[in-house]
Amino acid sequence: MDHTKLAELLFPHITKNPEDYEAQFPKRDLAEGAMVTRLGPSPTGFIHLGNLYGAFVDERLAHQSGGTFYLRIEDTDDKRYVEGAVETIINSLAFFGINFDEGALLDGEKGDYGPYFQSSRGEIYQCFAKELVSKGMAYPCFLTEDELAEIRQKQESAKETTGIYGKYAEKSRSLTIEEIEENIKAGKPYVVRLKSDGNHDLPSEEIRHIKVDDAIRGTLSMPENNQDVVILKANGIPTYHFAHAIDDHLMRTTHVVRGEEWLMSLPIHVELFEKLGFEMPTYCHTAQLLKLDNGNKRKLSKRKDPELSLDYYKKEGYHPQAVKEYLLTILNSNFEEWRIENPDAPMEDFEFTTAKMSSGGALFDINKLNDVSKDVLLRIPASELAKFMTEWVREYKPKALKYFEGNEEYIAKILDLGRTGNKPRKDLVYAKQIFDFISYFFDDYFVITDQIPEQISDADATEILKRYLGSYDQSDDQSQWFDKIRTIAEDMGYAAKPKDYKKHPEEYKGHVGHVSTVIRLAVAGRSQSPDIWEIQQILGEEKTRERVEMLIG
Repeated sequence: MDHTKLAELLFPHITKNPEDYEAQFPKRDLAEGAMVTRLGPSPTGFIHLGNLYGAFVDERLAHQSGGTFYLRIEDTDDKRYVEGAVETIINSLAFFGINFDEGALLDGEKGDYGPYFQSSRGEIYQCFAKELVSKGMAYPCFLTEDELAEIRQKQESAKETTGIYGKYAEKSRSLTIEEIEENIKAGKPYVVRLKSDGNHDLPSEEIRHIKVDDAIRGTLSMPENNQDVVILKANGIPTYHFAHAIDDHLMRTTHVVRGEEWLMSLPIHVELFEKLGFEMPTYCHTAQLLKLDNGNKRKLSKRKDPELSLDYYKKEGYHPQAVKEYLLTILNSNFEEWRIENPDAPMEDFEFTTAKMSSGGALFDINKLNDVSKDVLLRIPASELAKFMTEWVREYKPKALKYFEGNEEYIAKILDLGRTGNKPRKDLVYAKQIFDFISYFFDDYFVITDQIPEQISDADATEILKRYLGSYDQSDDQSQWFDKIRTIAEDMGYAAKPKDYKKHPEEYKGHVGHVSTVIRLAVAGRSQSPDIWEIQQILGEEKTRERVEMLIG
């Protein structure tokens, strides 16, 4: 077989050779040890937690090492393409502070190693496919869908591995150039397959094993590939296997972060890199994201778990920093220890490493995220949180925007309630919850949600509030303010101290805590809240009196 002639027959329009592309995309001028990583999503319109999880690893590895992190859009499958999906990918990741140094942009692309959209790289893939054909390492395959189905059925009946390999590849491999030419002239569709050197018909101890050093899992050993996988489909579009090998090489990717579901394809990728003459990047196969469901671990599901979608975190209003910090607790086993030792340090100071990543399932726990979020929000200044809340309200609660926009200083005071001192409150978790938590400050959302304590009659409640109004002075400090409440309680037959009521309940109607709860209900509408004196200081005298009068009726 004249393989050069065959290559020209299949690719007469391809005039460039691999050396041209090697010259066009030289090795990057980066410091030693600098890593080049990429995110390569398909534009399907759904961006999920796994994308962020992987992107965060990519971003940390590249930026910690002084390297480059780029975005490549793997859009070779027209059937899965969703209009606007690229914008969704870029904007969703940008919200979480994941920004790319080069690659696809909202309005084109940036960088010297493009095109960064696989759909624009057709000639590059065909050039390398032509090269493989010219060396006898790939061939055209004219098997029809019916023939492929028949082969598969035979293999399944014989309990054999499915695919085109060994004797099942012989018919296509042995075509003469004349037969190939005849098929092409007859308009028969064909794919281009890799001609694998692997042989699994040998005794198991003689089958060649490949070894790959995975940055997370250590040295991996598995049987070499023996499948004649498709590298170019009938429409000339490459398969993922082929495209990613060429792209990662020409874009000079040093580290490929991807899910463990790709481990099964590793032998194919190793053979592709070997046949193409490329140096392999370092692979980092991450653990799957799992969750506990009735005591059993399972994969996060698009159908069952709303928290898989990144949109969920935006709608609920999780601060990007909280989500990222939580992911670090999953990604690096020593992060929580580091955080305890460095409570105020920026997360970026933590030295992220693949060596501390788990190869087992990564357990995602929304309750743990909430706990991490409480700690993270405590470190964020109230003024910054007020801006974050304003933007969330603008998008998800626009009717309440009048309370936030232009009133950020007032909102910051509200958010700072109880957040200082040795034992700061950790009331704030995510924007939706925060809004509900502070909504009593806004008249349109103020409602009394709890009942007056059972120890207090309606008549006493009204009298307590009247006496409170009569003695109320906005300029009282906290001690003076509470002394007045204690006096009201004693004068009306309530214990000045809860412990006195507990010892002698028969001597009192209730205690000062019950009395102060009536006031709390009038001012905040709920029996549990931050310090009521501080709330009144923020509300102001006029609003405080108005609220109390409203409950008196």
